[in-house]
Amino acid sequence: MYIAMNRFRIAAGREADFEKIWRERESLLDDVPGFREFHLLRGPSEDGATLFVSHSTWDSHAAFEAWTNSDAFRNAHGKSRAPEGTYLGPPMFEGFEAIL
Repeated sequence: MYIAMNRFRIAAGREADFEKIWRERESLLDDVPGFREFHLLRGPSEDGATLFVSHSTWDSHAAFEAWTNSDAFRNAHGKSRAPEGTYLGPPMFEGFEAIL
């Protein structure tokens, strides 16, 4: 199993905008081979930012990589745009292989 996560620092007061983008976007994940589940997590707020983490679970790292190189990935990520000032920097990716 492989877990792919992106950490997002979202400007205070823009949380609803960010959440709306994720609720309304067409992820196309359900039809992707090797995809298991997705969660968007809201974390603490401090220093003018709220932490969000996208968390997807895959059968394998290879399945995740295949998706990132697919048209479905480009389509899902190319359409959503946040109002200017929503993101406080780029997302930070973290990938993990499950060992237990």
